[in-house]
Amino acid sequence: MKIGNFSYPLPANEPVLSYAPGTKERDDLKKALKSLKGKKIDVPMYIGSEEIRTDDKIEIRPPHEKKFVLGTYNQGTAADVKKAINAALKAKEKWAALSWGNRANIFLKAADLIATKYRAEMCATTMLGQSKNAFQAEIDAACELIDFLRFNVHFLNEIYSQQPVSSAGIHNRMEYRPLEGFVLAVTPFNFTAIGGNLPTSAAMCGNVVVWKCANTQVFSAQMFMRILKEAGLPDGVVNLIFVDGPVLGDVCFNHPDFAGIHFTGSTGVFNTMWKHIGENTKIYKSYPRIVGETGGKDFVVAHKSADVDVLVTALCRGAFEYQGQKCSAASRAYIPSNIAAEVKKKLVAEIKTMKMGTVEDFSNFINAVIDEKSFDKIEEYIKQVKRDKEAKIIVGGKCDKSNGYFIEPTVIEVTNPKYVTMCNEIFGPVLTIYIYDENKFEETLKLVDTTSPYALTGSIIAQDRNAVELATQKLKNSAGNFYINDKPTGAVVGQQPFGGARGSGTNDKAGSIINLYRWLSARTIKETFIPATDYRYAFLKEK
Repeated sequence: MKIGNFSYPLPANEPVLSYAPGTKERDDLKKALKSLKGKKIDVPMYIGSEEIRTDDKIEIRPPHEKKFVLGTYNQGTAADVKKAINAALKAKEKWAALSWGNRANIFLKAADLIATKYRAEMCATTMLGQSKNAFQAEIDAACELIDFLRFNVHFLNEIYSQQPVSSAGIHNRMEYRPLEGFVLAVTPFNFTAIGGNLPTSAAMCGNVVVWKCANTQVFSAQMFMRILKEAGLPDGVVNLIFVDGPVLGDVCFNHPDFAGIHFTGSTGVFNTMWKHIGENTKIYKSYPRIVGETGGKDFVVAHKSADVDVLVTALCRGAFEYQGQKCSAASRAYIPSNIAAEVKKKLVAEIKTMKMGTVEDFSNFINAVIDEKSFDKIEEYIKQVKRDKEAKIIVGGKCDKSNGYFIEPTVIEVTNPKYVTMCNEIFGPVLTIYIYDENKFEETLKLVDTTSPYALTGSIIAQDRNAVELATQKLKNSAGNFYINDKPTGAVVGQQPFGGARGSGTNDKAGSIINLYRWLSARTIKETFIPATDYRYAFLKEK
């Protein structure tokens, strides 16, 4: 029984460790990498209280060292999806009835476990499985995931505290119930933190979840699942399964207890899901919540007043950190003619200093793209540029998949602002630049706004405040996360809630209170202390 109002104050963001030579965290991470490579793991599906293993085992290989086998995971079938749904629904009543304090503390404990006992392992599984360098793994698998867990507890506590007013003789209250049914979480390869946040944000609200992570994120996903178990998450609240997407959709979207989907992935897949859900609304108990963060073609637009070094650094980091495989990565840039020559010279020089190789060599800034399918897609764009007259490669362009899926950081310069690499999402270490007349800034802003169907992130680099204000206004619908004099990546939980509109998703802002409202169903309760005993109102009287 609740006998007090318990407080979960606004937390501080988890400090980012440096992993500099001589630091303890660097030594711990090196040991964790060695340990993980020294043993083969067989990853089960986690359904209810069971660890499910099958005869269909898929090898887990580092993208940067494709001949090495880290272990295997167990591929499931439609029967396993059904089993996961049943396990979730079985756990639902007891989980939803658990007091908020006991629910919250499971996720706070998980955050503390990641921050301390399992920090090195979370980073190392992300580095090896998803080919992230030490810093990219730290800000993702450690800091951002910890922040999601801690901040979401605070945000949900704030929601629970929001109550309606009451008038004389009446008491009103609001209950924030979980959704009726199960929530499906479908998570991508590129962020371990997203893989952790999508199922837990819904579960924190009292929902039960079926979680399908990307096949290329299994190595870190299983690590987080084990941490949730250790933190005390009851069996069946989150069920981690490995199945093909169409198999998953066929079972979940045709189930009457389907209550919502929390998704990050491609726009095309999300559109297909939305269509299937819409066609099936007649079978569901309630209209499902559909929350998705999808594609992006993120921009950097520079004004003629831009600081060249600020711009070059924003492009180098924004376009090439994690090989450009961030939803927010800088993919197209608009450079004014007055500084174009200097920008290109410095950009090329900086890129040529970037080392590329395995994650275990901490001096490598660039690692591998996620898999062969991604490699082949990116390479085809680069080959097309080499054939076309409207575009040229000014640095990079080499691709090699003999040992791992390595693509050099590549900059393309185009004369046509609507060239294919300015419009299409490539999701790799490829930046396309267009040089515009320095005196046509406002016209260029219109070009930025109309070139892409996406609206996820973007930035303006300028010292002229009028230019900053103009860009901020003209591009208000072009990006859900807009940056001034910075790269368009690196949103921090609680500081820059993340999400975009147009073809980039439903803009429900992961890392904010907005997202949590989507996993709750409100019930208003009115209690009248002295009820009426006569239907007649005063206006009915003659005198």
